[in-house]
Amino acid sequence: MTKIAVITAATNTIPRFRIDMIDEFVRRGCEVVVFGDEPEEEWTEYFSSHEVGYRRYRVSRNGTNPIADIKTQYELRSLLRSERPDKVFTYQAKPNIYGTLAARSAGIEEVYVMMGGLGSVFHAGDARSRAVRKVVSMQYRRAFKNVRSAFFQNSEDVKLFEDLGIVDHAKVVMLRGSGVNLGQYPMRPLPTKTSFLFVGRLVRGKGVFDYLEAARIVKSIHPEVEFHLVGPFDTNPTALKPEELRQYIDDGTVEYEGEKKPNEVQPCLERCSCFVLPSYYGEGTPKSALEAMATGRPLIVADAVGCREVVRDGENGFFVPPRDPEVIAEAMTRLIDDPALAARMSEASRRMAEKLFDVRKVNDVICKTMGITTQMDILLEVSEIQESEKRFRC
Repeated sequence: MTKIAVITAATNTIPRFRIDMIDEFVRRGCEVVVFGDEPEEEWTEYFSSHEVGYRRYRVSRNGTNPIADIKTQYELRSLLRSERPDKVFTYQAKPNIYGTLAARSAGIEEVYVMMGGLGSVFHAGDARSRAVRKVVSMQYRRAFKNVRSAFFQNSEDVKLFEDLGIVDHAKVVMLRGSGVNLGQYPMRPLPTKTSFLFVGRLVRGKGVFDYLEAARIVKSIHPEVEFHLVGPFDTNPTALKPEELRQYIDDGTVEYEGEKKPNEVQPCLERCSCFVLPSYYGEGTPKSALEAMATGRPLIVADAVGCREVVRDGENGFFVPPRDPEVIAEAMTRLIDDPALAARMSEASRRMAEKLFDVRKVNDVICKTMGITTQMDILLEVSEIQESEKRFRC
């Protein structure tokens, strides 16, 4: 039986972003163990229900202390030597670097990394980001020497990593984001009351301030329209502070619904008329946008890396310039004034989700790349070999 270690720096992201993939590994007969940052007693029951093991390790997801990172690498190496997986799958920056290096020192040859969004480090132009980018690029170059394949979610990130000499093009495998479970996010009719929704971490790069300012503009013209905000406050220096959000709540601009668990996001999507994510953060392919598409919602997103993957401008939504609340407000107003357009975009979003972003298609690419086959795959391969031999004898 093939054993796979999945390494994350944030255990709480597994239910929303990776559990469909992990379930597929198990369905194909693999043994899976997850390495994450949160206590085992909090997660063992969850993973056991999916027939998956769980081990905790220490990692500072956003920390820059090199000594702490070296300790993380050594701890991961110890866990890998203990668990002895055949293959390692990592995602997020710290696992992609230190998990990969740990796998190499543990003698594991098959290592696969998932590149999500590269974030502000690779896309911001300030002096600090440029300095950090040099260090992180060097770390990635070292780590990626041991990678069998690297999954990317948009071509712009691929080009950047190739230009920086981090990844060999032969190792690149393109994916349609993390995919979306179409059964868990079924198509729903648009509500009769117009409302807009933002889901994401409350940081400047995600466009949360732009969303709030656009909402204030539209509210002054259409006071009956609702605006909803879902997401956690963050430790990022550019994060929205509670007192900054309070002014938008107090004047009736937005309803803040706090942070939601994965299974609590769907009802919010069903209640909204349009999903808005004016992010210029450096997304991979935003999961929240895929869930909105599957639900059949028009999208308003920034014309920026990652977000470009989810919208065909004018068909299932609108592109807007980054950091431009007035243009966001104009796009919102078009949908408010033209319900027929909103309905057409709604249907187009669902079609696009079905055609391009079905999680089963995404997971099939991952499994085939990693050499994880089903019994049916084996039988088909044997049949093709036998047919080829028959033709050769003839």
